[in-house]
Amino acid sequence: MDNLYTRTPEGRRDRLFSECRSRRQAQSVITSLFKGRGYSEIITPEVEYYDLFVKSGNPIPQESLMKIIDRSGKILVMRPDCTTPIARVAATRLANSPLPQRLYYNETIFRSDALHEGRESEIQQCGIELIGAPGLRGDFEVIAMAIDTLEASGLGDFHIELGHSGFFRSLAAGLGAGDDDLAKIHRFIELKNYAGLGDLLDRYGDSDLVRALKRVPLLFGEVDVLDEARELAAGRSEALYALDYLAEIYTELTASGRGHRLRFDLGLINGLDYYTGVVFRGYAHGAGQHVLAGGRYDNLVGVFGKNLAGAGFAVYVDTLAACLPPAVLPKCETVIHYERGRLGTAVELLDTLEKGTAELSPYNSEDESMELAAAKGARRLIVITEQGTREVEA
Repeated sequence: MDNLYTRTPEGRRDRLFSECRSRRQAQSVITSLFKGRGYSEIITPEVEYYDLFVKSGNPIPQESLMKIIDRSGKILVMRPDCTTPIARVAATRLANSPLPQRLYYNETIFRSDALHEGRESEIQQCGIELIGAPGLRGDFEVIAMAIDTLEASGLGDFHIELGHSGFFRSLAAGLGAGDDDLAKIHRFIELKNYAGLGDLLDRYGDSDLVRALKRVPLLFGEVDVLDEARELAAGRSEALYALDYLAEIYTELTASGRGHRLRFDLGLINGLDYYTGVVFRGYAHGAGQHVLAGGRYDNLVGVFGKNLAGAGFAVYVDTLAACLPPAVLPKCETVIHYERGRLGTAVELLDTLEKGTAELSPYNSEDESMELAAAKGARRLIVITEQGTREVEA
């Protein structure tokens, strides 16, 4: 009979040894970079009020929120996103702090996706939020930080894809579609579902605008994709502004030596009501999904009482770590056997040896300790007695 107590819940799993070390190494490298660039750590509660995310325009579907009820009957959720709670803090507890506020986090988010999709419900993220730095210069910093973060983590083959929420918003505004159809168009473009998008848009005739929207999922690649997009966006000022904005980011980051990491995807329009400008994702060789995601959200902090621009990104730590060579665990080389009354000496010796390569024996007899050394693959047994310390080859 299957025992529920020996299994992990859906969307969760145990992580052992090398995987734990890989996660910790990635977190250490990433957070060290954040601190070195002047970002301060912030930790928000794992549980927040449900309304915090619903009213903020957060793009996470409500069915993905993991809901619980507190003693007073209020609906709470396990933190599904780090940016929204940080925006709340920026507008309240940090309302009088000098701007910009540079904040970073290293936290777990919780999401409840459909059963049996193979996705994890507990997701470790490291990320930054740059609050109160509007426009291009803020985006220069955040996107450069995203590139430098992936570089520092040890990834070799990766790139950042840039999009802009204003490009799609401008094109869609002229279609005259209702909210339901706009949501479907948005979804089809995100999924690059050309057939579904074409069938839906055919209902709106065969205008230049319809043809332009059909092309949006195909507008990805190198910088020259912006030129094709300009032809499709002719006469639409918001869309042209978005393309010029992306071109300026590319120019500045190229001048800084980072342009080779940039690509463009004008179908990247996730969270249309949440993001107000540039949006981006990081992709790495060997990852089945993006390892980093972020963008500009100039309306979010204002929901909580103070109008401040914002931009940031999150690194999906385990997805990133899985792209790196597995962490090598130290091998046990030494077992220390000690007589009663010699624990202090044994611990002092243990602390002088290379970390992770030695351990104390829990056994009373030297023979049992020798058997332990053999089982561990250790090359030596150190014996500490009243007469002194000696070494035995295991």
